[in-house]
Amino acid sequence: MSANARQRQLTAVDVQARKGGAPLVCLTAYTTPVARLADAECDVVLVGDSVGMVLHGLPSTLGVTMDMMILHGQAVARGLDRALMVIDMPFGSYEESPEQAFRNAAWLMRETGAGAVKLEGGAAMADTIRFLTARSIPVMAHVGLTPQAINTLGGYKVQGRGADADRVLTDAQAVAEAGAFSVVLEKVPAALADRITETVAIPTIGIGASAGCDGQVLVIDDMLGLFTDFQPKFAKRYAELGQGAQAAIAAYAEEVRARRFPAAEHVFGDAT
Repeated sequence: MSANARQRQLTAVDVQARKGGAPLVCLTAYTTPVARLADAECDVVLVGDSVGMVLHGLPSTLGVTMDMMILHGQAVARGLDRALMVIDMPFGSYEESPEQAFRNAAWLMRETGAGAVKLEGGAAMADTIRFLTARSIPVMAHVGLTPQAINTLGGYKVQGRGADADRVLTDAQAVAEAGAFSVVLEKVPAALADRITETVAIPTIGIGASAGCDGQVLVIDDMLGLFTDFQPKFAKRYAELGQGAQAAIAAYAEEVRARRFPAAEHVFGDAT
């Protein structure tokens, strides 16, 4: 893209202003080539700590480090022209205190060029969100199922059913009032997601929530069929690239063993 044609990159302020407007399109990305593909269609590209599971083979997101987030954030930034880049704060990098959160959020943004950070937690994180936003760090909040808390939640369970709905609603209200510019609602009942969307003044971004949210996000490896260890109910497969890649690798292996690859057109002769 030429300098003259370059679009202005979206900011957290732009995203917040989309409340009640055209749905926000969000996907994760962890590499430059994928970021370029997502940038053409997405409003927000999230460098998610899901990278630990889908690219590094970790059993959960708990083993993701700041160094991993910075490495992948730098790669994604090279592929973005328009979309707002949001980067996850990994487990253990913000929970201790608002001051710890500020140091690590500032480090992430400085090293990657991200336009915002995302952290998990509701009312318990309100003071931290308030502290960060007062110091010029835009925060995307995340309530409902918070994967970094699976050991206390008892696994990847739906949150907010029955009497638990008030807790999730209170969490969403708390992060909005604390200054978050948007909030991810993960794995909550659709009716509750709609209620939260109607209640809070910031955009809601659903993942396993409701089509009525102000936007949607998916892990790109889930929606492309590249991550095949399991498929969450909420992750629609828009392609089966994993199956295609496996077939291509098998065809390559068969041709190498049969000495059909490389063929004449793939090798070099003595002549210039």
